[in-house]
Amino acid sequence: MIYTIAAYLMWGFFPAFFPLLLPASPLEILAHRIVWTAMLVTGFLFFTGGWRELRAFSARTWGWMLACGVAITVNWGTYVIAINSGHVADAALGYFINPLVSVALGIIFLKETLNKAQAASVGVAFIAVIWLTFMTGQAPYISLALAFSFGIYGLMKKRIHVSSTGSVAAETIAMLPVAIGYLVWLTFQGQSTFVSEGPSHIALLIASGLITALPLLCFAKGAKQLPLATVGMLQYMTPIMQMLWALFVNHEHMSTARWIGFGIIWVAVIIYLADLVRARRASRRLAR
Repeated sequence: MIYTIAAYLMWGFFPAFFPLLLPASPLEILAHRIVWTAMLVTGFLFFTGGWRELRAFSARTWGWMLACGVAITVNWGTYVIAINSGHVADAALGYFINPLVSVALGIIFLKETLNKAQAASVGVAFIAVIWLTFMTGQAPYISLALAFSFGIYGLMKKRIHVSSTGSVAAETIAMLPVAIGYLVWLTFQGQSTFVSEGPSHIALLIASGLITALPLLCFAKGAKQLPLATVGMLQYMTPIMQMLWALFVNHEHMSTARWIGFGIIWVAVIIYLADLVRARRASRRLAR
């Protein structure tokens, strides 16, 4: 429980960290996240002996790791853009929607079946997206990009049997050539901020790897010890924290239409969480 809560708390404070990396652009921040996360997690595997798992990967597994790397890179990049452009509330909405997107993807691609409560939660979430699209004048692109990129990432992870830590290492290693290539190109273009903004900026960009890797490692350790229903309920700590940050720190404007859209999403979330609680109680009765 402690490890899982620590992971969600760290993710919840991300809106406080990434603005510190300005004036680096979102793509430069993303590239540094990939480079330093790859180094840290691979180093962790080396010292714990987990690197042997990477050596045993087949070409097919590395292909899946590359696909997962692309999905999580889209998610990380979209998140940095959202935070550093003053759209923290949209990022929070994306992570409120994400579990419902995962349920929908499971139906479409894994032929999973839904009970009535799950079907209702997905349907209500769809209504919320339609509302936000038509009543605010545009679709919630950032929220949907975050929800679907992470949902697709999770879907692909179900297709492979790799440890959580090994997966993070392999995904970032697969994206490493692109990240390093982009940073080299930025340097030759004279647009890199890595050495131009002083030692503290260098330290913060390097720390982005630790900030990215540490909650992932905590989550990987904690989630194995907890029931899925508990993990599902705890995950809403992060978007709630992000939403509070958007309102009380960033003072982001929330129109009446957006509040209504968020309210509809919260109805879907409540239905989803209530079903998780019901299922957990039923499994306990069966166990007894």
